[in-house]
Amino acid sequence: MAKQVHPESVGTLRREQLTPEAAAAPQGHDVPGHNHGTDDGHSHDHGLSGANRYRWPGLSLVLLLSGLALDYYHVGFFTGFVRLVWYGAAFLPVGWQVLKAAVLSIPSGNVFNEFLLMSLATLGAFAIGEYPEGVAVMLFYTVGELFQDAAVNRAKRSIRALLEIQATEVTVVRDGQSLVLDPRQVQPGDTIEVRPGEKVALDGTLTQGPASFNTAALTGESVPQTKQTGEVVLAGMINQDSLVRVLVTAAYQDTKLARMLAMVQDAVGRKAKTQQFITKFARVYTPIVVALAALLVLVPYFVVDDYVFRTWLYRALVFLVISCPCALVISIPLGYFGGIGAASRAGILFKGSNFLDVMRELDTVVLDKTGTLTQGVFAVQQVQPAPGLEAAWLLRLAGALETKSTHPIARAVVLHVGAAAGVPVESVEEIAGHGLRGRVEGHDVLAGNAKLLSRFSVAYPPEVDEVDDSIVVVAIDGQYAGYLTVADAPKADAEQTVRALRADGITKIVMLSGDKDSITQRVATELGIAEAHGGLLPEDKARYVQQYKEAGHKLAFVGDGVNDAPVVALADVGIAMGGLGSDATIETADVVIQTDQPGKIVTARRIARATHTVVWQNIWLAFVVKAVVLVLGAGGLATMWEAVFADVGVALLAILNAVRIQRMRF
Repeated sequence: MAKQVHPESVGTLRREQLTPEAAAAPQGHDVPGHNHGTDDGHSHDHGLSGANRYRWPGLSLVLLLSGLALDYYHVGFFTGFVRLVWYGAAFLPVGWQVLKAAVLSIPSGNVFNEFLLMSLATLGAFAIGEYPEGVAVMLFYTVGELFQDAAVNRAKRSIRALLEIQATEVTVVRDGQSLVLDPRQVQPGDTIEVRPGEKVALDGTLTQGPASFNTAALTGESVPQTKQTGEVVLAGMINQDSLVRVLVTAAYQDTKLARMLAMVQDAVGRKAKTQQFITKFARVYTPIVVALAALLVLVPYFVVDDYVFRTWLYRALVFLVISCPCALVISIPLGYFGGIGAASRAGILFKGSNFLDVMRELDTVVLDKTGTLTQGVFAVQQVQPAPGLEAAWLLRLAGALETKSTHPIARAVVLHVGAAAGVPVESVEEIAGHGLRGRVEGHDVLAGNAKLLSRFSVAYPPEVDEVDDSIVVVAIDGQYAGYLTVADAPKADAEQTVRALRADGITKIVMLSGDKDSITQRVATELGIAEAHGGLLPEDKARYVQQYKEAGHKLAFVGDGVNDAPVVALADVGIAMGGLGSDATIETADVVIQTDQPGKIVTARRIARATHTVVWQNIWLAFVVKAVVLVLGAGGLATMWEAVFADVGVALLAILNAVRIQRMRF
């Protein structure tokens, strides 16, 4: 089971909106935590869509500047009703949708929001004759919204990049004819053709090779990958060589690319603790500010000798404008969104901003061995049949059964056996941590580790336990039939990753593996990992992880196999290798590394720290500036213009700061 996602209705991207056309279309700012709409789903984008996004604010600005010039030169006709109408005309293009949003939010109970604050402040300014300031507040607020839209669109570019690598048509070979179809019409088992320069539309296996594929858009890696016949190719890869054919293994909605998009969509709905705090804070903070503004008008009447209602009302209006929490509710989610976008460009998919926070807090990293720290690309080194049996027959039956497994060792056996693996197999059962059981050509076959044979009470020679390399032991019809050895090698960046994690503040690095303990210890020594445990079943790995958590460690588990899914779910942050990883592990994980490089764990921590720094810079900037100007406004030392800076100005600075994450290099 994948972890449950509970997206809040706070402007998240809907699945049907995740298309290149929808992503490119003008739309409102749907930043998480800053949904300018009512709970019934109505959206309020201030009337700024398409060309009108700049036309109406521009008209308002021209009328405001003209009005200020007429005021400055004391033009005779510009008084009374004419002056009110002039500034009213300047106000409506930018203020009407905000007033409408304030009214429409009342039935849902969402009364105390920024729309109410802006509406009260600007209408109050008009009531006391401060027309230019009322217009200026709403105009600059609208300009801030435009800046925010631009920032959000920038943050969405990573999502658009993913969307644009989805192929919109595919060539299918059926009954000897080539048909061009929508990828959604293609089913597993079909064969598709991919010409040079074309994108692979669906996941599958290469039926003729070798071929070179550009995977940069999918994994972030610029170096092309060469695939051999029988190897997996994924939707989004670009064929660089001659015409190739691919046997489709997954429907359109089940491809790894489709799941990536779903992960990005879900990530928008998962809030970090900081976001949750700010959202709750704003809900309490706004009504308190409205009450304080009311008291600022009423209390001086009883304690000030020369009380002037207009003066204290003006101060209260300034107070309301300053108190708008825009800088917080806009820039903080935008900062996290930027972090998720920066990570996805690096080939790292965070399934929620909350995991950015946890990634930064880690002190322990627990890693699987095969496919995580090692290449997971095995080759058969030795075939040792039992006395009296032929190696070819052993390979035929074992290879046929191993076609039903996605484990790297199984793939190595299938690749070694070749065409002989195309034998019908029945009643296959995968036993996690042990191997496979099935019926091949009328024979009951077991293929896995020595524990599998012990489980079914099959006796085997003692020397099998003495083999150091990874081993596939085979039993046929309840009798030991021989074994195959396979070899693996550490990934190129595995040793450097261990050193980098230690330098990055990770105090405990552990390797857990289902492989033999002797092999596990050898790889651990080679990589510089002090603590390693081999020969583990999934429940054994879970037990170790639980022990570390109970000891107070904040840990991440990094794995790729189906047997890693329970441990990935148990960890504070579950990290899956997205290329070699099993579907169950990828869907259970909180973070997916598309490039299969363990070094990306360090990159993910750097992105998490940068996001945390930017978010808290914005929080302190907003609180300090607003606190200072609130005090000045209450004392009559700040005008509506200073209030505009404290609200819109700080929001703009915070947005620009949040956008920096998109420009950082990790």
